[in-house]
Parts: sequence; structure tokens; C-alpha cells
Amino acid sequence: MTRPSYEVRVAGSPADREACFTVRKAVFVVEQRVPEDLEYDAYDSDESTAHVLAVGQDGPLGAGRLLVGPEGYGPETGKLGRLAVLESARGLGVGIALVRAIETEAARRGCAEVVLYAQTSALGFYERLGYEAYGPEFTDAGIPHRAMHRAL
Repeated sequence: MTRPSYEVRVAGSPADREACFTVRKAVFVVEQRVPEDLEYDAYDSDESTAHVLAVGQDGPLGAGRLLVGPEGYGPETGKLGRLAVLESARGLGVGIALVRAIETEAARRGCAEVVLYAQTSALGFYERLGYEAYGPEFTDAGIPHRAMHRAL
């Protein structure tokens, strides 16, 4: 069986950003029932935020974002967040491709490491990509999470 092809890119247009938000709404707001006012924040409209989009022949498949130096981190740290893959695209490698594209963009922007807050159900996914959990479990939007990091 041939896997569908898709492209992963840094969202370079308003339409790309909207496609990222559409994926996030489907995954976080609809599927996981995260309140919409918690899903979107000031970073979404910040020009320094890199939104990354995976697109297949039928439209968007996944999205994620990169913040550089947020929330008390220095400029050498990138924060991967809001990683979402539509249910219909899971198992195709889209999540892996998004993480790697975010890491590439972080390195291009001078970051030496990437941090993230993973839902505990996704710890194994990130561990397979070289991330290490640290600190205690915490709740965000009613979902258990752990902090993770990986040197670039």
C-alpha cells in the first residue's frame, strides 16, 4: 500500500496560518474538548511565531508552532507547541515530519534546544524522537502533561 504524499512547510501566508488553526480546532477544540479560548493565545498572532503546516492533496493534515525564547526561556530555546494531526492522517508520519520541521526552523533561528509540554498520552511519541521528560506531571486545559526537552 502506498502512503499518501504530503508537504510540510513553515506557514508563509495568511491562508496557511488559517489552515493551521483549522487543524488545531478539529483536534483540540472538537476532539479533545479544550475550550476555544484556551486553545488560541497572543502567540498565534505574533509575527515571530513560526506556524508549521502539513498539507496533502486534499488539504491540511497537521500543524504545530514554534516560539523562540518564550515564558522565561532564553533566545537559544525554542518551544514546540500546539502539535496536532487530524485523525484521518494519524499513522502516516505527519507528526514526525512536523516535529522535525519545527526543529529545523528552531536551529535556523539559532536555538540550541527545543522544549515542549507533552500530553502524557504522547510521551512515547516524543521519546522516540529523542525528547526526555523532566519535572512533575501537571494539568493544562484539564489534560495531564509533562515537560520535555531535546538538544539540537
